[in-house]
Amino acid sequence: MRCVIARYPFNLTKSDVVESMKGVKPEPITGESVIIGRRHYPAKQVGEVVTRQDRRDFSAGEVMRAMLRLGFTCRAALPAAVPARMDSPLQRASAMLGAPSHTSGGVDSGANAA
Repeated sequence: MRCVIARYPFNLTKSDVVESMKGVKPEPITGESVIIGRRHYPAKQVGEVVTRQDRRDFSAGEVMRAMLRLGFTCRAALPAAVPARMDSPLQRASAMLGAPSHTSGGVDSGANAA
């Protein structure tokens, strides 16, 4: 099948990709991935091995589209976890006492000043 990756046309088949990836140890997955056999490979690693191009020359999306067309299972990047809001000990104590929370961290305008 004709695939275009980094503006270059490649005639790839599923068996060509499987053969190219034999013996290649998968790198840690940090974004999009392609399942080849029983292994999960980063899309950029697959693109680099199959096309023999530097992975900075193409996007993971280009590789994902080509691998999907060839019949491989691809997975999108997992959404980044939202970090929990860290309150200071003073803010937690104020919340337990029922005081309104102030996110500015500044001094009150005098309404609650003692």
